[in-house]
Amino acid sequence: MARMGAAVVGAGFMGGVHTEGLRRAGVDVVGALGVSSEETEGFVKAQGIPRGYGSLEELLGDSAVQSVHIVTPNRLHHQMAKAVLEAGKHVFCEKPLAMSSKETAELVALAAARPKQAAAVNYNIRFYPLNLEARERVRGGQIGEVYHVAGSYVQDWLLLETDYNWRVLAEEGGALRAVADIGTHWLDLVHAITGLEAEAVCADLMIVHPVRKRPKGEIETFSGKLGTEADTEPVDITTEDYGAILIRFKGGARGTLWVSQVTAGRKNCLRYEIAGERAALEWISENPEALWIGQRTGPNQVLMRDPSLLSPPARAAVGVPGGHAEGYADTFKQHFRAFYGYVEKGDFAATPPFATFKDGHREVVLCEAVLASNEKGGWVDVEGV
Repeated sequence: MARMGAAVVGAGFMGGVHTEGLRRAGVDVVGALGVSSEETEGFVKAQGIPRGYGSLEELLGDSAVQSVHIVTPNRLHHQMAKAVLEAGKHVFCEKPLAMSSKETAELVALAAARPKQAAAVNYNIRFYPLNLEARERVRGGQIGEVYHVAGSYVQDWLLLETDYNWRVLAEEGGALRAVADIGTHWLDLVHAITGLEAEAVCADLMIVHPVRKRPKGEIETFSGKLGTEADTEPVDITTEDYGAILIRFKGGARGTLWVSQVTAGRKNCLRYEIAGERAALEWISENPEALWIGQRTGPNQVLMRDPSLLSPPARAAVGVPGGHAEGYADTFKQHFRAFYGYVEKGDFAATPPFATFKDGHREVVLCEAVLASNEKGGWVDVEGV
């Protein structure tokens, strides 16, 4: 792959993850931008990035930057992605793509008007090799018609009332939190594997801590509690800690999803089980090296992540031999390889191997349907939102 120059906008947890993944994928990180000059300076020094920018305009004016990775708080995604596209750069945006479907629809139209610029949303969980294998098996008809899908995405990093991060604030992250932050990963993954489109949802959301104790000074995602209660101030919370969603898919299949950021002991656990007419598949992110295959008329199987046992698309996303564990950070490398490989080929009429702005729009529309369903207390048609 030819070396390309990328800039990272955002200097928090995800900024570091993207920087590492880009380098492993063979992409040069030529610059970065944080929320302040101090943050920018500290980030480029810590990451060994050659240049820090004073503004987004300065970054977009740098000819060495061919693509931009947006890893800022959610409220900034729309305006930044729009500016990047209008500047003629490729754009790779963290999810959610924007704060509303009106904003995401605008970005979809803007990207469509620039067909030679690649525009992706970071649904990296697609790129665990065994999820690509599951896709090949389901889309290839090996499990037959999909009857239903069940699963969850649970964490514990916001279990305590003293746990705090900008993501809990509606004005920063959006009216939905647990569902939008982690539930959309599950929704996108199920769509990517099965091709199923949600047509209606019935949701029940819960706020466990209506008031949280905010440290006097922001903290990074997953960094834990800093300071003491004497160093905190109360803040009202309107975003959910837990959500349960029933889903009706077009064609008749059904789905069940529950999400939680207050489940003790679960650090970052996504699980799905796909029930088909001939077989079932289960994958759990806490054990990403194994795909369970359920049988009615024969013994169940566990497929290990070994390139010699996988289909060609899944094998292409394997970086090391079987028995050498791959995990979360590797999905970013593989996602970036897919994105920049697509750019390098230059065939922008081909189907992108990554989540596009249309996929990002779909997830925001689903989130708005979930919100409407919770407020209504019943089923809501997705297309009617």
